[in-house]
Amino acid sequence: MHFNPPLESATLIKRYKRFLADIQLPDQSERTIHCANTGAMTGCAETGNTVWFSTSDNPKRKYPNSWELAQTKQGHWISINTVKANHLAVEAIQNGVIKELAEYDDLKTEVKYGSENSRIDILLNSESKPKCYIEVKSVTLLDEEGNGQGYFPDAVTTRGQKHLRELTEMAKNGSRAVLLFTVLHTGIEKVSAAHHIDANYSNLLDEAIEQGVEVLCYKAQISESEIKLISAVDFINNQPKMMSPSQ
Repeated sequence: MHFNPPLESATLIKRYKRFLADIQLPDQSERTIHCANTGAMTGCAETGNTVWFSTSDNPKRKYPNSWELAQTKQGHWISINTVKANHLAVEAIQNGVIKELAEYDDLKTEVKYGSENSRIDILLNSESKPKCYIEVKSVTLLDEEGNGQGYFPDAVTTRGQKHLRELTEMAKNGSRAVLLFTVLHTGIEKVSAAHHIDANYSNLLDEAIEQGVEVLCYKAQISESEIKLISAVDFINNQPKMMSPSQ
């Protein structure tokens, strides 16, 4: 996924009201931009980080600029626009990057399914295989201890819990069910459920795995010009622990 037009850079002043961030441009002027990430963004929104933002040509937008990437003082790149996660997953599947999800005939997105009135992010179909339901989640929470450990979620997620229940139901019914973690932080080398943040989510994930839900983790290569999923990283299960916010 290329950024076109190219992204511009600025320095983060603060993120607030979940959807907004104030930035300082290279000419020292200040601007308010839109933030599509509604999560806690722990370690991703520190004052002084470099912000890379896009510009919309839609004249009706109140805030024409959107925060796309963060670059931390430690040199890590983070894709903070969670809307991009599904697009990156689709692109990686279609380009054969995710080997475990290859050889399907048809790919659809945002398909209604399940008993809790959900929409699956990606549905793969094949004449020779069971349907494959894929829920995509972005991982940006890095443990500050410097061991490359990433966590999901970064805040309690009742929506994520519902998605796990739906995936478990699909697996029980004989379909293939996959939880795909897109690792959108270049400092993360392995992923675990954040039991210390959302124990219910962690427990539901354990149950889902027991019922046949697969967990895949793929890491992104990120720069100011392009972002793409490139390689698998490990999912480490059952590691509840306390942690401090990432820097």
